Amino acid sequence: SFCTLLADLPVKSGTNVNNRSSTPREAHEPMTTEFDGVIGIDLGTTFSCVAVLLHDTIDVIPNDQGNRTTPSRVAFVNGQTLVGDAAMNASLRHPKQVVFDAKRMIGRKWGDKDMQKDCAVWPFGVEQQRGGDKTGVEIVVDPNTAAPADDEDVERYPVKRLAPEQVSATLLRYLKGCAERHLGKQVKRAVITVPAYFNDAQRERTRAAGKIAGLEVLRIVNEPTAAALAYGLDKRPALSSGDEEDARNILVFDFGGGTFDVSIISVDNGAFVVVGTAGHTHLGGQDIDAKLTKYLMEEVKRRHKVDVS
Repeated sequence: SFCTLLADLPVKSGTNVNNRSSTPREAHEPMTTEFDGVIGIDLGTTFSCVAVLLHDTIDVIPNDQGNRTTPSRVAFVNGQTLVGDAAMNASLRHPKQVVFDAKRMIGRKWGDKDMQKDCAVWPFGVEQQRGGDKTGVEIVVDPNTAAPADDEDVERYPVKRLAPEQVSATLLRYLKGCAERHLGKQVKRAVITVPAYFNDAQRERTRAAGKIAGLEVLRIVNEPTAAALAYGLDKRPALSSGDEEDARNILVFDFGGGTFDVSIISVDNGAFVVVGTAGHTHLGGQDIDAKLTKYLMEEVKRRHKVDVS
């Protein structure tokens, strides 16, 4: 993910990346002032993170577990909402209550071929949108895990029906809270990265998720452009054929957990222009994992006559 890139960047002149574990302010300390800057959020398919630029230092902010990347998962378990590492830890015991891949659903149509393919393997429920234009999708989660429905002694919680942007908003709100504890100030503004190949509907719904989370989304930034900025390619001198610097073309290869982009970016006098982009919003490391898993399952069945599916 883009934030993993930030965490791994070497220190360069003029840009210092803070990789040291930093301690956020205690949660009980009041935040009476507003942060006048902007946070950057990488809302990834598998992992997300939040960073801030302070005094020429890029600080990738740790979550409440001290990790600088957060699993892009949200769990709804017996009246509790768990986010990130806590949701990941709940996956083994309560797989049907843990929602992931919201980035693969946001702004998509119910009738999309990839959507139908994913619905067959997701452990949580996904249905056609009931309201609106009825072309989108809804995530359906029964948060009750412990007791049967006819047990009157155990409190029952209503089934949750959520749009993908509501799940993304829960994750964004969590990252916003991590930033606020770290900075000791209220955070209101953010930029969010998305794949270069995201369409208008996907970008609009991502922006809506930020608004639900209480953020003013100043800009939706293409992930390849963000990567080029992180590497400081806008500040490096171009190859020169004379006294004047020439514009440069840079190839950015961005293979993430769930999306894939290849972009050609022209850098001229510190300005980025995306010359061309191609990619797939449904191709990433998860798909390689799925192919390997399927292959190994078939091999076990062929060699040992055991079905491990």
